[in-house]
Amino acid sequence: MKAIITVVGKDKGGIVAGVATKIAELGLNIDDISQTVLDEFFTMMAVVSSDEKHDFTQLRNEFEAFGQTLNVKINIQSAAIFDAMYNI
Repeated sequence: MKAIITVVGKDKGGIVAGVATKIAELGLNIDDISQTVLDEFFTMMAVVSSDEKHDFTQLRNEFEAFGQTLNVKINIQSAAIFDAMYNI
């Protein structure tokens, strides 16, 4: 399984550490990561993977709830969606 995680919110310390910890707790591996601060807003995109099959609804709910604790919006999407969009 391969997925794309995006994080957006007002910049503050600890966002990368918190999200990376949550990713590890859910049994996912960070394959690639990019983050930046635009004006006062934090943005991050990560490609994650796992050898195990995961329920995206459950992952989405976990990240959404966790994002609320950091006051950021976290979204996860299957990388297969992006592959399908560009192979039409």
